[in-house]
Amino acid sequence: MGRTRGAALVVAVLVAGACAAPGPGSSGGPCPLFPADNVWHARVDGLAVHPRAGAWRASIGAGAGLKADFGSGTWDGGPIGIPITEVTATAPAVPVEFLYADESDPGPYPVPADARREWGRDHHVLVVDRAACRLHELYDADRRPDGSWSAGSGAVWDLRSNALRPAGWTSADAAGLPVAAGLVRYEEVASGRIDHALRFTAPRTQHAYVWPARHRAGVSSDPSLPPMGAWFRLRSDYDTSGLHPQARVVAEALKVHGMVLADNGSSWFLSGEPDPRWDDDGLRDLMAITGADLQAVDTAPLMVHPDSGRAR
Repeated sequence: MGRTRGAALVVAVLVAGACAAPGPGSSGGPCPLFPADNVWHARVDGLAVHPRAGAWRASIGAGAGLKADFGSGTWDGGPIGIPITEVTATAPAVPVEFLYADESDPGPYPVPADARREWGRDHHVLVVDRAACRLHELYDADRRPDGSWSAGSGAVWDLRSNALRPAGWTSADAAGLPVAAGLVRYEEVASGRIDHALRFTAPRTQHAYVWPARHRAGVSSDPSLPPMGAWFRLRSDYDTSGLHPQARVVAEALKVHGMVLADNGSSWFLSGEPDPRWDDDGLRDLMAITGADLQAVDTAPLMVHPDSGRAR
Protein backbone atom coordinates (compact mmCIF):
# COMPACT_ATOMS: atom_id res chain seq x y z
CA MET A 1 0.00 0.00 0.00
CA GLY A 2 1.02 3.62 -0.39
CA ARG A 3 2.11 5.74 -3.28
CA THR A 4 4.51 8.51 -4.18
CA ARG A 5 3.46 11.56 -6.14
CA GLY A 6 5.40 14.72 -6.79
CA ALA A 7 4.26 16.07 -10.15
CA ALA A 8 2.69 19.48 -10.62
CA LEU A 9 -1.08 19.64 -10.57
CA VAL A 10 -3.01 20.17 -13.77
CA VAL A 11 -6.37 21.88 -13.37
CA ALA A 12 -9.19 19.83 -14.85
CA VAL A 13 -12.80 18.97 -14.29
CA LEU A 14 -13.29 15.93 -12.10
CA VAL A 15 -15.09 12.91 -13.38
CA ALA A 16 -18.75 13.00 -12.42
CA GLY A 17 -19.67 10.56 -9.67
CA ALA A 18 -21.82 9.90 -6.67
CA CYS A 19 -22.10 12.47 -3.91
CA ALA A 20 -19.47 12.57 -1.21
CA ALA A 21 -20.49 11.37 2.21
CA PRO A 22 -21.18 14.17 4.68
CA GLY A 23 -18.58 14.67 7.35
CA PRO A 24 -18.96 13.96 11.05
CA GLY A 25 -21.52 16.15 12.73
CA SER A 26 -22.88 17.46 9.44
CA SER A 27 -26.56 17.80 8.68
CA GLY A 28 -26.22 15.80 5.49
CA GLY A 29 -27.73 12.63 6.90
CA PRO A 30 -28.55 10.57 9.98
CA CYS A 31 -25.24 8.72 10.08
CA PRO A 32 -22.16 10.08 11.83
CA LEU A 33 -18.69 9.18 10.62
CA PHE A 34 -18.21 7.22 13.88
CA PRO A 35 -19.49 8.33 17.29
CA ALA A 36 -18.57 11.66 18.84
CA ASP A 37 -16.51 9.88 21.52
CA ASN A 38 -14.45 7.98 18.93
CA VAL A 39 -10.69 8.58 18.96
CA TRP A 40 -10.88 10.11 15.49
CA HIS A 41 -12.71 13.05 17.08
CA ALA A 42 -10.55 13.28 20.20
CA ARG A 43 -8.51 16.35 21.08
CA VAL A 44 -4.79 15.66 21.26
CA ASP A 45 -3.58 19.21 21.93
CA GLY A 46 -3.25 18.43 25.64
CA LEU A 47 -1.44 15.11 25.34
CA ALA A 48 2.20 14.62 26.32
CA VAL A 49 4.86 14.45 23.63
CA HIS A 50 5.85 10.85 22.90
CA PRO A 51 9.34 9.85 24.16
CA ARG A 52 10.34 8.83 20.62
CA ALA A 53 8.89 11.92 18.95
CA GLY A 54 12.24 13.27 17.78
CA ALA A 55 13.41 10.01 16.25
CA TRP A 56 10.11 9.36 14.49
CA ARG A 57 10.03 12.88 13.10
CA ALA A 58 13.61 12.59 11.84
CA SER A 59 12.89 9.28 10.12
CA ILE A 60 9.95 10.74 8.22
CA GLY A 61 11.77 13.99 7.45
CA ALA A 62 12.17 16.95 9.78
CA GLY A 63 12.76 19.22 6.79
CA ALA A 64 10.05 17.79 4.56
CA GLY A 65 6.84 19.77 4.18
CA LEU A 66 3.25 18.65 4.47
CA LYS A 67 1.64 17.75 1.16
CA ALA A 68 -2.05 17.78 0.35
CA ASP A 69 -2.45 14.51 -1.54
CA PHE A 70 -5.78 15.75 -2.88
CA GLY A 71 -6.97 18.63 -5.01
CA SER A 72 -9.15 19.95 -7.81
CA GLY A 73 -6.91 18.96 -10.68
CA THR A 74 -5.43 15.79 -12.06
CA TRP A 75 -2.19 13.91 -11.72
CA ASP A 76 -1.02 11.45 -14.34
CA GLY A 77 -4.41 11.53 -15.99
CA GLY A 78 -6.73 11.14 -13.02
CA PRO A 79 -8.30 13.00 -10.07
CA ILE A 80 -6.16 13.65 -7.01
CA GLY A 81 -7.45 12.13 -3.80
CA ILE A 82 -9.57 9.29 -2.48
CA PRO A 83 -13.25 9.63 -3.44
CA ILE A 84 -16.27 8.45 -1.47
CA THR A 85 -19.33 6.98 -3.17
CA GLU A 86 -22.72 7.13 -1.48
CA VAL A 87 -25.42 4.52 -2.08
CA THR A 88 -29.02 4.00 -1.01
CA ALA A 89 -30.80 0.99 0.44
CA THR A 90 -31.65 -0.21 -3.06
CA ALA A 91 -28.01 -0.68 -4.07
CA PRO A 92 -27.49 -4.35 -4.99
CA ALA A 93 -24.74 -6.20 -3.13
CA VAL A 94 -22.14 -7.84 -5.35
CA PRO A 95 -19.49 -10.50 -4.67
CA VAL A 96 -15.91 -9.44 -3.88
CA GLU A 97 -12.95 -11.80 -4.08
CA PHE A 98 -10.05 -10.85 -1.78
CA LEU A 99 -6.35 -11.55 -2.03
CA TYR A 100 -6.09 -11.29 1.77
CA ALA A 101 -9.37 -13.02 2.50
CA ASP A 102 -8.30 -14.17 5.97
CA GLU A 103 -8.17 -10.52 7.16
CA SER A 104 -11.07 -9.17 5.11
CA ASP A 105 -14.77 -8.94 5.85
CA PRO A 106 -16.48 -11.25 3.35
CA GLY A 107 -18.84 -9.89 0.73
CA PRO A 108 -21.12 -9.16 -0.84
CA TYR A 109 -20.55 -5.39 -0.79
CA PRO A 110 -22.96 -2.73 -2.15
CA VAL A 111 -20.46 -1.43 -4.70
CA PRO A 112 -22.21 0.03 -7.76
CA ALA A 113 -20.84 -0.35 -11.26
CA ASP A 114 -20.03 3.38 -11.34
CA ALA A 115 -18.34 3.50 -7.93
CA ARG A 116 -15.58 6.09 -7.88
CA ARG A 117 -12.17 4.44 -7.62
CA GLU A 118 -9.00 6.16 -6.45
CA TRP A 119 -6.68 6.98 -9.31
CA GLY A 120 -3.10 5.73 -9.12
CA ARG A 121 -1.79 2.60 -7.48
CA ASP A 122 -3.85 1.91 -4.35
CA HIS A 123 -7.24 1.95 -6.10
CA HIS A 124 -9.30 2.45 -2.95
CA VAL A 125 -13.09 2.24 -3.30
CA LEU A 126 -15.03 3.70 -0.36
CA VAL A 127 -18.81 3.23 -0.26
CA VAL A 128 -21.12 4.72 2.37
CA ASP A 129 -24.54 3.09 2.76
CA ARG A 130 -26.54 5.88 4.39
CA ALA A 131 -29.56 3.65 4.96
CA ALA A 132 -27.64 1.10 7.02
CA CYS A 133 -25.03 3.56 8.33
CA ARG A 134 -22.23 1.29 7.14
CA LEU A 135 -18.95 2.07 5.44
CA HIS A 136 -17.53 -0.45 2.96
CA GLU A 137 -13.90 0.00 1.97
CA LEU A 138 -11.79 -1.87 -0.59
CA TYR A 139 -8.08 -1.71 -1.31
CA ASP A 140 -6.70 -2.41 -4.80
CA ALA A 141 -10.23 -2.80 -6.13
CA ASP A 142 -11.07 -3.76 -9.69
CA ARG A 143 -14.47 -4.34 -11.29
CA ARG A 144 -14.87 -7.50 -13.31
CA PRO A 145 -16.94 -7.84 -16.51
CA ASP A 146 -19.62 -9.84 -14.69
CA GLY A 147 -20.21 -7.00 -12.18
CA SER A 148 -18.34 -8.58 -9.27
CA TRP A 149 -15.17 -7.03 -7.83
CA SER A 150 -11.72 -8.21 -6.85
CA ALA A 151 -9.68 -6.48 -4.16
CA GLY A 152 -6.57 -6.91 -2.08
CA SER A 153 -8.47 -6.45 1.18
CA GLY A 154 -11.73 -5.07 2.45
CA ALA A 155 -13.44 -3.93 5.63
CA VAL A 156 -16.98 -3.08 6.67
CA TRP A 157 -17.51 -0.49 9.40
CA ASP A 158 -20.60 0.32 11.46
CA LEU A 159 -20.56 4.13 11.48
CA ARG A 160 -22.37 4.22 14.83
CA SER A 161 -19.91 1.87 16.55
CA ASN A 162 -16.49 2.26 18.18
CA ALA A 163 -15.49 -1.32 17.36
CA LEU A 164 -12.00 -1.84 15.92
CA ARG A 165 -10.75 -4.53 13.58
CA PRO A 166 -9.56 -7.78 15.20
CA ALA A 167 -6.02 -7.39 16.51
CA GLY A 168 -3.52 -7.97 13.72
CA TRP A 169 -6.03 -7.49 10.90
CA THR A 170 -5.56 -5.10 8.03
CA SER A 171 -8.46 -3.16 6.49
CA ALA A 172 -8.43 -1.23 3.24
CA ASP A 173 -5.57 0.63 4.92
CA ALA A 174 -2.21 -0.69 6.09
CA ALA A 175 -2.89 0.35 9.68
CA GLY A 176 -6.20 -1.53 9.86
CA LEU A 177 -8.07 1.75 10.24
CA PRO A 178 -10.99 3.23 8.25
CA VAL A 179 -9.73 5.34 5.36
CA ALA A 180 -12.76 7.63 5.12
CA ALA A 181 -12.46 8.75 8.75
CA GLY A 182 -9.17 10.53 8.08
CA LEU A 183 -9.91 12.23 4.76
CA VAL A 184 -10.02 16.00 4.34
CA ARG A 185 -13.33 16.89 2.67
CA TYR A 186 -14.16 20.16 1.00
CA GLU A 187 -17.50 20.67 2.80
CA GLU A 188 -15.92 20.60 6.24
CA VAL A 189 -13.09 22.94 5.21
CA ALA A 190 -15.64 25.33 3.69
CA SER A 191 -17.50 25.29 7.02
CA GLY A 192 -14.32 26.49 8.72
CA ARG A 193 -13.69 23.47 10.93
CA ILE A 194 -12.53 19.87 10.72
CA ASP A 195 -13.59 17.91 13.81
CA HIS A 196 -11.46 14.80 13.33
CA ALA A 197 -7.89 13.63 12.90
CA LEU A 198 -6.38 13.29 9.43
CA ARG A 199 -4.69 10.38 7.69
CA PHE A 200 -1.05 10.62 6.57
CA THR A 201 1.74 8.45 5.17
CA ALA A 202 5.44 7.88 5.85
CA PRO A 203 8.09 6.20 3.68
CA ARG A 204 9.41 3.76 6.30
CA THR A 205 7.53 2.35 9.25
CA GLN A 206 8.30 0.05 12.12
CA HIS A 207 7.10 -3.56 12.13
CA ALA A 208 4.65 -2.66 14.87
CA TYR A 209 1.40 -0.83 15.52
CA VAL A 210 -0.04 1.17 18.42
CA TRP A 211 -3.65 1.82 19.40
CA PRO A 212 -5.94 2.50 17.62
CA ALA A 213 -4.13 0.89 14.67
CA ARG A 214 -4.55 -2.87 14.31
CA HIS A 215 -2.02 -3.83 11.67
CA ARG A 216 1.65 -3.28 10.84
CA ALA A 217 3.22 -2.86 7.43
CA GLY A 218 6.90 -2.12 8.08
CA VAL A 219 9.69 -4.69 7.91
CA SER A 220 12.13 -3.20 10.41
CA SER A 221 12.12 -3.50 14.20
CA ASP A 222 14.09 -0.22 14.49
CA PRO A 223 12.35 1.79 17.26
CA SER A 224 13.41 5.04 15.60
CA LEU A 225 10.85 4.31 12.87
CA PRO A 226 7.22 5.19 13.61
CA PRO A 227 4.72 2.35 14.03
CA MET A 228 1.34 2.35 12.34
CA GLY A 229 -1.02 4.42 14.45
CA ALA A 230 1.64 6.95 15.48
CA TRP A 231 -0.16 10.24 16.13
CA PHE A 232 1.29 13.68 15.36
CA ARG A 233 0.01 17.20 15.96
CA LEU A 234 1.06 20.65 14.79
CA ARG A 235 2.74 22.66 17.55
CA SER A 236 0.29 25.01 19.22
CA ASP A 237 2.30 28.19 18.63
CA TYR A 238 2.54 27.75 14.86
CA ASP A 239 1.21 30.93 13.23
CA THR A 240 -1.37 29.92 10.61
CA SER A 241 -2.58 33.45 9.84
CA GLY A 242 -0.51 33.70 6.65
CA LEU A 243 -1.85 30.48 5.14
CA HIS A 244 -4.51 30.32 2.46
CA PRO A 245 -7.94 29.90 4.14
CA GLN A 246 -8.28 26.29 2.99
CA ALA A 247 -4.81 25.40 4.22
CA ARG A 248 -5.42 27.27 7.48
CA VAL A 249 -8.46 25.13 8.37
CA VAL A 250 -6.41 22.00 7.79
CA ALA A 251 -3.53 23.34 9.88
CA GLU A 252 -5.79 24.32 12.78
CA ALA A 253 -7.29 20.81 12.76
CA LEU A 254 -3.77 19.42 13.04
CA LYS A 255 -3.26 21.45 16.21
CA VAL A 256 -6.42 20.12 17.86
CA HIS A 257 -6.98 16.61 16.45
CA GLY A 258 -3.66 15.82 14.80
CA MET A 259 -2.99 13.17 12.18
CA VAL A 260 -2.49 9.41 12.37
CA LEU A 261 0.02 7.32 10.43
CA ALA A 262 -2.12 5.00 8.34
CA ASP A 263 -0.03 3.78 5.42
CA ASN A 264 3.38 3.65 3.80
CA GLY A 265 3.96 6.38 1.23
CA SER A 266 5.59 9.75 0.78
CA SER A 267 6.61 11.85 3.79
CA TRP A 268 3.80 13.76 5.48
CA PHE A 269 1.27 13.23 2.65
CA LEU A 270 -2.23 14.12 3.90
CA SER A 271 -5.19 12.31 2.35
CA GLY A 272 -8.40 13.94 1.18
CA GLU A 273 -11.25 13.76 -1.28
CA PRO A 274 -10.93 15.18 -4.79
CA ASP A 275 -13.20 18.16 -5.39
CA PRO A 276 -13.30 20.79 -8.15
CA ARG A 277 -13.61 23.53 -5.51
CA TRP A 278 -10.18 22.96 -3.97
CA ASP A 279 -7.69 25.78 -4.55
CA ASP A 280 -4.59 23.79 -5.48
CA ASP A 281 -2.28 26.79 -5.14
CA GLY A 282 -3.75 27.57 -1.74
CA LEU A 283 -3.34 24.00 -0.50
CA ARG A 284 0.36 24.21 -1.41
CA ASP A 285 0.71 26.60 1.53
CA LEU A 286 0.72 23.48 3.72
CA MET A 287 4.22 22.76 2.45
CA ALA A 288 5.45 25.60 4.69
CA ILE A 289 4.69 23.30 7.63
CA THR A 290 7.60 20.88 7.96
CA GLY A 291 8.30 17.87 10.11
CA ALA A 292 10.14 20.15 12.52
CA ASP A 293 6.78 21.77 13.32
CA LEU A 294 5.12 18.46 14.18
CA GLN A 295 5.11 16.56 17.46
CA ALA A 296 4.34 12.89 18.04
CA VAL A 297 2.02 12.48 21.02
CA ASP A 298 1.28 9.62 23.38
CA THR A 299 -2.33 8.57 22.80
CA ALA A 300 -2.27 5.81 25.45
CA PRO A 301 -4.13 7.95 28.04
CA LEU A 302 -7.08 8.20 25.62
CA MET A 303 -7.59 4.43 25.39
CA VAL A 304 -10.60 3.03 27.25
CA HIS A 305 -10.15 -0.53 25.96
CA PRO A 306 -7.61 -1.92 23.46
CA ASP A 307 -10.39 -3.36 21.28
CA SER A 308 -12.43 -0.16 21.15
CA GLY A 309 -11.96 3.14 19.39
CA ARG A 310 -13.73 4.97 22.18
CA ALA A 311 -11.56 7.70 23.67
CA ARG A 312 -11.55 9.31 27.08
